[in-house]
Amino acid sequence: MTIQTVSTNKSYGGVQGVYRHASQATRTDMVFSVYVPPHADGAKLPVVWYLSGLTCTHANVTEKGEFRKACAELGLIFVAPDTSPRGPDVPGDANNAYDFGLGAGFYVDATQEPFARNYRMWSYVTDELPKLVAENFPVDAKRQSVMGHSMGGHGALTVALRNPHRYRAASAFAPIVAPSLVPWGIKALTGYLGPNKDTWRSHDTVALIEDGAKFSGFLVDVGEADNFLKEQLKPELLEAACTKASIPLTLRRQAGYDHSYYFISTFMSDHLHWHAERLKG
Repeated sequence: MTIQTVSTNKSYGGVQGVYRHASQATRTDMVFSVYVPPHADGAKLPVVWYLSGLTCTHANVTEKGEFRKACAELGLIFVAPDTSPRGPDVPGDANNAYDFGLGAGFYVDATQEPFARNYRMWSYVTDELPKLVAENFPVDAKRQSVMGHSMGGHGALTVALRNPHRYRAASAFAPIVAPSLVPWGIKALTGYLGPNKDTWRSHDTVALIEDGAKFSGFLVDVGEADNFLKEQLKPELLEAACTKASIPLTLRRQAGYDHSYYFISTFMSDHLHWHAERLKG
């Protein structure tokens, strides 16, 4: 699989790149970003996957996430995919809403028309893109972790729970932990997977834990001033599920912080240091 370089910039001694490729999963061109820290020739480095939230592309965290300094110090590759397929022939929300369709792939493989052809973001972020990155960057495939924000927090936690032997760590900022129970998730899962709620459970963090999925532990930050906290995020449901299943969870409620990248960038270094501890060796 070949990639096209869109741009590269030196940062903290490493290289921040943006790349494009023709995706077999989504049948569209896809753009993603990769930061490779300074490293010795021939070295293989651990990789942190970052899944973004509603309306985002790779660019939001790349430009606002403030991750490069920590990644350079810790020796971490940082990969940020897009959140959905894009292109003139890709269907979107019928009413052009922000929470479904373009920019809102929800990290599932759609089964419903007209979305099933292109909206295969689960396959893209768990299979196709990891193979592509491993072929083109100095990645140690045995040392991977995943993190995300909001819709991407949902993606990161579900990816980890369904692939516990691939990822050594998983964390999230303001994740949608129970999409089957909140407006954003109900709209997306109905539209992509259909009305049978049993098919939603494999893409619902709380439901996966209730059904027996395990992981080594999670770090989750939420902002107490987040406008979506009570209606869409419901971190207390994750807390209860992890407690019942004996899954270690560090849930930090940050006073005064909202849902934005001001919040994410403030605690990004904390998360990357937490990941690095689990990616050593």
